[in-house]
Amino acid sequence: MRHRASNPSGWRVALSVLPAGIVLAIAIAHTLAPTLLHRISGEGRNVAAGVIFVGSYLALAIGRIPGLSIDRAGIALVGASLMVASGALPLEDAYKAVDLDTITLLLGMMIVVASLRLSGFFAVANAWVGAHARRPLILLGVIVATSGVFSAFLVNDAICLVLAPLVLELTLALGRRPVPYLLAVAMASNIGSTATITGNPQNIMIGSFSHIPYTKFALALGPVALLGLIITVVLIALLHRAEFADGAQLKAPRLKVNANRVLVIRALLATLILIALFFAGVVPAKAAIIIGGLLLLTRRVKSRRIYAEIDWSLLLMFAGLFIIVAGAQHALLSHDTIAAVGGLHLDQVPVLSAVTAVLSNLVSNVPAVLMLKPFVVALKDHDRAWLVIAMASTLAGNFTVLGSIANLIVVQRAAASGVEIGFWDYFRVGAPLTIITLAIGTMWLWL
Repeated sequence: MRHRASNPSGWRVALSVLPAGIVLAIAIAHTLAPTLLHRISGEGRNVAAGVIFVGSYLALAIGRIPGLSIDRAGIALVGASLMVASGALPLEDAYKAVDLDTITLLLGMMIVVASLRLSGFFAVANAWVGAHARRPLILLGVIVATSGVFSAFLVNDAICLVLAPLVLELTLALGRRPVPYLLAVAMASNIGSTATITGNPQNIMIGSFSHIPYTKFALALGPVALLGLIITVVLIALLHRAEFADGAQLKAPRLKVNANRVLVIRALLATLILIALFFAGVVPAKAAIIIGGLLLLTRRVKSRRIYAEIDWSLLLMFAGLFIIVAGAQHALLSHDTIAAVGGLHLDQVPVLSAVTAVLSNLVSNVPAVLMLKPFVVALKDHDRAWLVIAMASTLAGNFTVLGSIANLIVVQRAAASGVEIGFWDYFRVGAPLTIITLAIGTMWLWL
């Protein structure tokens, strides 16, 4: 009998790597630790932890290590294993450092978004927009609203993965320049995600750390997001006047829509129930993983198609980052260090907002939040501090094209179809948008 060679698909590899990879790397490091620890003690361990921490964050900020084929997830995994190997963090504490609420919530939300996409819901919504948005400015407004609202509840990175190719297809079919509308997807996604705990990965972490109720979080930052979306439309329209000044009548394009009505209704109903559970006070991680698990119970879509939609490398990177930061905190953060940082007056909203925004553009928003976590504990008003960090770390992502993963997703999707979004194309809109929205968010939370 002839046997076909086995060729595991990407999701199977990822599925096996995610739970096993970090455990295996840490276990190997733990095995080597006894040999190393007799050479590394006291100040030596602190120095090693500092080198590992700085090296890991520099590599994460760059996104690679020159000469090596390794991505951010791999960098985080290596950094985590070295923290254990150096003795900066015991193996048992490394396991405890991984915030399972964050990982669980992210996984559940990814399953929900995957179900919506595979059902054809986003394709149906895209076709509806194309049929009803008869003017370029209306089309821009609808795209901003769609990207912003969906990103507020369903994790902005996943929404950008779905919307970028659909908006690109729609604008090309309408004979319009795609760049302004693609900028709208990325920027509105970042701003809209500010509104809730489930809007983006850093907010998910903040929700887990702070235990701020979902409704309180949304009431505090929802107005900032809403005003930011309006400003996004205005700035893009002003800085791309040639695209929107003519007021041309748009003809409804012919778009192929592959959708399963039953699956669309099912996925949409599950999403609405999930959002209702969030506002009802159910722990977000619990609600997301239950709804996500129930969505796997179907005869129409094979589970492996949903697994293929999940960003396993992002979950792996989060696990590694938790351990890297915990190791640095364990080895390097003394009461004197925390007191010295407290001298920067992080309890003042404008200062904390500025520090968070700058740090987010230096090392990216997720690592920035993890770096600030130990210092929030020393502040009196924890809830307001976390809200400021959530607001500033998210809105700062619009400053440059490298400011957030959502931006890079849109740019890469556009490039794959031959549409180039250069650094200046993004910066000329993103920089003023970031400054204006940060000022609004800071004043809102300060006053």
